[in-house]
Parts: sequence; C-alpha cells; structure tokens
Amino acid sequence: MKQVDYIIVGLGIAGISLCEQLQKKGKSFIMIDNGTEGSTAKSGGVFNPTVLKRFTAAWNASAFFPFAVNFYTDLSEKLKQKIYTETPILRIFRNVEEQNNWSVASDKRELQQFLSSVFIKNTNPSINAPFGFGKVLGTAQIHTNNLLLGYRNYLNDEDFLLPEDFHYETIEQRENSVVYKNISAKKIIFAEGAKVVDNPFFPKQAVIGNKGEYVIIKAPDLNLDEFLKGPMYIIPIGNQQYKVGATYSRDDYSTEPTEVAKEEILTKLKTFINCPFEIVGQTAGVRPTTKDHRPLLGSLEENPNLIFFNGLGSRGFMMAPLLSEILLKYLEDDVPLPQEMDIQRMVL
Repeated sequence: MKQVDYIIVGLGIAGISLCEQLQKKGKSFIMIDNGTEGSTAKSGGVFNPTVLKRFTAAWNASAFFPFAVNFYTDLSEKLKQKIYTETPILRIFRNVEEQNNWSVASDKRELQQFLSSVFIKNTNPSINAPFGFGKVLGTAQIHTNNLLLGYRNYLNDEDFLLPEDFHYETIEQRENSVVYKNISAKKIIFAEGAKVVDNPFFPKQAVIGNKGEYVIIKAPDLNLDEFLKGPMYIIPIGNQQYKVGATYSRDDYSTEPTEVAKEEILTKLKTFINCPFEIVGQTAGVRPTTKDHRPLLGSLEENPNLIFFNGLGSRGFMMAPLLSEILLKYLEDDVPLPQEMDIQRMVL
C-alpha cells in the first residue's frame, strides 16, 4: 500500500496552492484529478485586489495580495512558464460623481497602493468613455492555461498525479488515517470547487453555485492591452481576441453556455465599445461562493480526517496561496482556523 501524508482532490488554484505548501513543509502527497475543466480554467484570470463597483479593497487584501504576488512569481520560475503578467485595469467613469468618489477612495490608506489618483483621458476611439478612466494598480493577468497545464505536467513528471475520477464510496476512515483504494494518508483534502456539491461528505447548504459566462470576441480595431472594466470586463487574450464578461447566475451548477447570457454580455458590451467585432466563442464555469463571501476551510466533527478547501468565489487567485498556508498550519501545527474561515460555522 502506498503511504502519503495527504491526498488532495482537485487540481484548480486551491489544489495547486496546497501542493506548493505541502512541498515547502516537506510533506508527501498524491493529487487525484480527472482533468475536467473547473472554474479556474474557465475564469477570466483577473487578479484584482479591489472591488470596483464600490471603490473598496477586497476582503483582507492587504494580507492576501503580497503573499499571492510572491507565490505566482516563484511558481512562474519553477514551471518556466508565463503565469503572472502585471496588467492594469482601466475602470470607465460613468460620470463626474464617480470621479469624485474615486478621488476620495484613492486617498484611503488601504487603497493608496491600488487606486491611482491620476485620471486617464480616453484616447481610444473604439471605447466610449467621455469621463475617462481610473487606473487600478497591482492587478495582473493569470495565464490559466499555462498554470493548469504546466502544473499538471509537473505533477505527472514527479509521479504525484493520479489522473482519474475520485470514488467517494471507496474511502475507508480509520482513527488517525484514511485509506483510498491502495493509498493510505493522514487526511484527504477536497479542493473541488463547485464540484464539491457531488461530495457526499460535504454539507450542501454551505456553498452556492454562481455560474459565470464569457463571450470571446475578435476585434482588430480595439487595440487594448489593459483590462477594461465597464458594465463588463474586457480581457485581452492575444491575437486581437478578448474575453468579455462575466455574468452571475446564483444557484446554477450547469456548465453549458446559454443564449441568454450571450445576449446580456453583448448588450452591455455595445454600450462601451463602438468598433466592429466577431464572436468566436463562449465559455461557462461555476464559481463556488458562500452566503457570507468567506472561504470554507477545515473539517466537520463527524469526519475529522476529511478536510475541505472551498468557497473561494471570484477571488480565488488572490486568496488561495495564503489560505493554503493557513490551512496547513491548522493541520500540521494545530493553529486554530479563524472563525470566519472555518467550515463549521456553516453547520452550527
């Protein structure tokens, strides 16, 4: 029987972050993943420490942000892949009031490093922005294809990957260990994203599926290198192509693109660009969100050796690196989980 410290289920940003933390601690593990694309693969790859609807910092951004930057920088070097590219966000101002609100926000200590106080005049004839833009700093594009394929290849080369479906019914729980098929481990960590609703050990009420869809367009005249944030994001992906989105559909776990979402995206897109474009694709994924917009870490009393790392929502790229360290300190060093992150808050 193969013995490891941990079995990890799910190769998205949560699972990758866990693998990196385990290796830093010198712990052995096996990753089980069937290769099906999840929310990490389907996301826009926007690394953003701010909430641009309200001009505020994202929850705990001052802690998550620097940790994540170092994480992606190190991972890029390790995999010899372009994973993290600093890319500013241009947020379209709709009126003078938004300009004033931005000025106030950019003076706040927690936002000074993220919101530039200098307004940018629009010089792009393909964009409708008569009041100009605010520039968000510290933002980046996560190249999800390079991240997922690069890390999958790395795990496979190191014999850390078991590329198959996970079969919950074969779990055998013991007092201080858990056995899965021919693998014995101290714990199993489920980092499954929205797929966790199919996990019989997970409390279904703890997570909310939030389906997001993107339309991919080709627009040769747009000439945009930055992220553009209007009613939707426009995300450059190369070869004059852009991802536009995303939509939000709560309690929806389906992954098929819909005509309704496409029409919503295109209607909003046409309000802030005026150049011709061609639709070349559409994609959909499901974000694992929670009612209180906080992550789900830890175990439930009835299954102490089954651990969950979930509920990262749309901020997974920023939160996952530090959250994985917090989770491993809980598992290895008995450091209590912050109550606002502990999964047990959802079942008490």
